[in-house]
Amino acid sequence: MIQKIHILGASGSGTTTLGEELSKKLGYQHIDTDNYFWVPTDPPFQVKRDTKDRQELLMKELKNHSNWILTGSLCGWGDIFIPMFDLVVYLWIPADLRLNRLHVREAKRYGKDAVMEGGCHYEKTKVFLDWASKYDTGGMEVRSRVLHDHWLQSLTCPVIRLEGDLTVEDRVRKVEDFISKNN
Repeated sequence: MIQKIHILGASGSGTTTLGEELSKKLGYQHIDTDNYFWVPTDPPFQVKRDTKDRQELLMKELKNHSNWILTGSLCGWGDIFIPMFDLVVYLWIPADLRLNRLHVREAKRYGKDAVMEGGCHYEKTKVFLDWASKYDTGGMEVRSRVLHDHWLQSLTCPVIRLEGDLTVEDRVRKVEDFISKNN
């Protein structure tokens, strides 16, 4: 029975969006790793939480639900959760689409003027987008396709790879089809 699903991919690939949609359709609890990786701040994503603390908090949350969808990357800190997964879904989209999505998301989050040159969040946005742009070319030392591929090979549960510019509806349908055939 597929009750515990992990969705990962590059920043901007749509993991959170897919998790939210599947959560609505399946009635599973949606949990995002960003809520455990980062200490809540305003603005968000400024202070990383200690690894042991994030593991303990996330483990407690996962154990509170019999059916869940966990979105975001665990590479480098979350291998203790691997035995819990019934299914892993990997998302990949072309870099130009991803980076455009990220730029739009940053402008929504911090304000269009704040992320433009001269804005109060411009430098942080520039650093973030530079980091995100390395996903397809980076090595094992950064969050990259190579790192995710290596991590996926270590899994014993089924893995669905959804690659390309698929709609959210197409992604949901493919995951639902897999679950219905394997439950």
